Amino acid sequence: MAGIPAGLWQKCPKCSALLYVKELERNLRVCHNCHHHFRLTPEERIALLTDEGSFAELDAGMSSVNPLDFPDYEQKLAADRTKTGREEAFIYGDARIDGIPIVFGVADFNFRGASMGSVYGEKATRALERGAALGRPVLFVTASGGARMQEGIISLMQMAKTSAACARLKEAGQLYIVIMTDNTTAGVLASFASLGDIIIAEPGALIGFAGPRVIEQNLKIKLPPGTHTAEFQLAHGMVDMVVNRRDLRLVVGKLLGYLSPAVPEPEEIDDALAIATRGE
Repeated sequence: MAGIPAGLWQKCPKCSALLYVKELERNLRVCHNCHHHFRLTPEERIALLTDEGSFAELDAGMSSVNPLDFPDYEQKLAADRTKTGREEAFIYGDARIDGIPIVFGVADFNFRGASMGSVYGEKATRALERGAALGRPVLFVTASGGARMQEGIISLMQMAKTSAACARLKEAGQLYIVIMTDNTTAGVLASFASLGDIIIAEPGALIGFAGPRVIEQNLKIKLPPGTHTAEFQLAHGMVDMVVNRRDLRLVVGKLLGYLSPAVPEPEEIDDALAIATRGE
């Protein structure tokens, strides 16, 4: 409307309510009318879940190449790097929640739809392996629209690689918590996102291997409403709980306090890192 500055209001994609942006942000980007959970950036996730100032990113400069010489792939990557200010769709690092040291990873749907390519998979694997080496719980906030088609079979290989890293974390006796957000689908869902000891989902998140439109187009059937929602997955045993965004920090903190093993002493961490470096 004339005379109203741009960026003050945002329309809810679910209920079409017109939301005052500052109020929406105060409500953690959850619609006050229908409780639709808008997507968050990794920075917003870090601020929401971890102790202030505790997150230290690792491998921030790791970036994808174009192994198949796919047309325009470099240009698309460059555009997403400019748009998001990061090199890839997945970031990870050390953090604390309620003082408990963890390894924390989070995906950014704004970067190539959080599609999993070689760097996404490598970073997720390194995060899981770091948790095993340091004796720390791992918390992932997942999102993905599928495999990075521009990287072909290299992208699909990440499913096996990340799943193997989950198994090593389990062998090390460390807690692995996954928070599935809108949307978590395809190869990420079919690998490390579904292998958490505890799987949490945000309300209304789209979760499923193949999207509803893909299923309907290929199988020529009409799916019942809500088959790919977090609530449907909870009712059918695919996730353990659906938690409102305002309660996520409290729930994760309690789970870590109840279930994570004792934190190793500093000298034990040094020994573990030395072994991991030597590849033993």
